[in-house]
Amino acid sequence: MNKKLRTLLLVAVLLMAAFVLSGCSIPRGQIDLNNPPGAWEQFIVYPLAKLLIALNKGISGLGIPYSYGWAIIIFTIAIKLVTLPLTLKQLQSTKATQELQPKLRELQEKYGKDRQKLAEEQTKLYQEAGINPLGGCLPLLVQLPVLWGLYQALYVLANPSVNELTGAKFFWIPDLSYPSLTVGTTWIMESYKTQDWGKLLVYFSLPIFMLITQMLLQKMSTPAKSGKGGKQDSQAQMMGQMMFLMPIMFAYITLGLPSGLTLYWSVSNLLSIVQQYFVTGWGSLADWFPFLHGREPALATIATAEPTIIEEMPEKPIKRRRRRK
Repeated sequence: MNKKLRTLLLVAVLLMAAFVLSGCSIPRGQIDLNNPPGAWEQFIVYPLAKLLIALNKGISGLGIPYSYGWAIIIFTIAIKLVTLPLTLKQLQSTKATQELQPKLRELQEKYGKDRQKLAEEQTKLYQEAGINPLGGCLPLLVQLPVLWGLYQALYVLANPSVNELTGAKFFWIPDLSYPSLTVGTTWIMESYKTQDWGKLLVYFSLPIFMLITQMLLQKMSTPAKSGKGGKQDSQAQMMGQMMFLMPIMFAYITLGLPSGLTLYWSVSNLLSIVQQYFVTGWGSLADWFPFLHGREPALATIATAEPTIIEEMPEKPIKRRRRRK
C-alpha cells in the first residue's frame, strides 16, 4: 500500500465526515427517544442521547451551573478514554511510518522510473519494519461510527421536540442548541445586517477556537522537515496544504451547527493534542514556535529509540560469538 493510496483513503474519510456534518444524515421532524425509527438510532444514537441526558441531570443535581456543557465535556473525555487504545495504535503506526520516510525517499530515487519495482520494495520495507501502512487509518475508520453517532445524538438533543439542549447556557454561550439545522449559517448575514456584533462574537468564538486547535493538532501530526536544507518533498508539501484546508472547511461547517457540537469538537481536539504530544512530541509545531525545539516528552523519545534498539540487539551476540571462535 503506497503513500498515495493512504492519502486518498484519508481524504475520502474526511470528505465522508464533511458530508455527514453538512446535515444530510440528521434526524428531522418529531423525535421520540422511546420509539427509534431504525436499528442505528435504537443501538447508537438514542442511547448516547439518553446517556447525555442522564449526565446532565446528575451534574445539575449537584448544583453545578452550565450542566449540559459539562455533560458534553465529560462525555467527550469518556469517549477519548474508551478509544484511547485505538488512538495510541493509530499514533504509533503513524510515527513509525514517518520514521521510514528517509528510506522510502531513497527507494523513490532509486526505483522512481520503475513503479512496479518501487511498490515491491516499499512493501518489503514495511514488512521488514513490521509496519502496516494502513495502521494509521483503520483505527480512525473504526471510531467514525461512534463519532457520527455522538454527533447525531447531540443534534437529537437540540431538536425542539426533545427540548433538552435548547436554551442550555455554557459560560458566554447563551444557547448550546443554536444555530439550529433550519437556521444554518443564515444567522451570520442577518446579524451583520442588524449590526448584532455581540451575537457574531459569541457564536464565532467556538468555531474559531475549534479551527485553531485543529490546525495545531494537524501541525503536530506532521513530521518535522527533513532532508536537504530541511525541506519536504513535493508530495509531503501537497499533503500538508490539503490537510490544512480541511480544518478551514470544518470550521465553516460548524458555523451552522449547534454550539454543543462545536464544544465537543473543540474539547476533543484539546485532548487529541495531549495524546499527540506524549506519543509523537511537537512534530512540525516547533517550526511555528522555535522555543519548542528539543522539548520532547520522554515517552516520545523512547518510542523513537525503540526501532534502533530492536535492530541493534541481534548484532551484539553475533559479534561476541565470532570473537570467541
